[in-house]
Amino acid sequence: MDGELKTKIEDLIKSKKVFLFMKGTPDAPQCGFSAGIVTVLKQLQVDFGSFNVLSDMKVREGIKEFTNWPTIPQLYINGEFIGGHDITVQMAQSGELSKKIG
Repeated sequence: MDGELKTKIEDLIKSKKVFLFMKGTPDAPQCGFSAGIVTVLKQLQVDFGSFNVLSDMKVREGIKEFTNWPTIPQLYINGEFIGGHDITVQMAQSGELSKKIG
């Protein structure tokens, strides 16, 4: 991964306390897994940033390399990679996600 792309991804992650790389936008998710995480975050009334990976193939592939995680969506809290849909939903159900967001 080139330095410019790495910096762009890092800057996106740092732009909000909670940041989601997703397919589509929060108002118009383009996959069920992205929609699922958006629903969880909205239910928790979380202010979050997002990036539509369908709009930029470099970021779409780069984020997978950045985290060594093969799928999208990817959720970050305080700059830390949390996981994808299943992990986020499990954390929300256990109450762990609310605690992590603080």
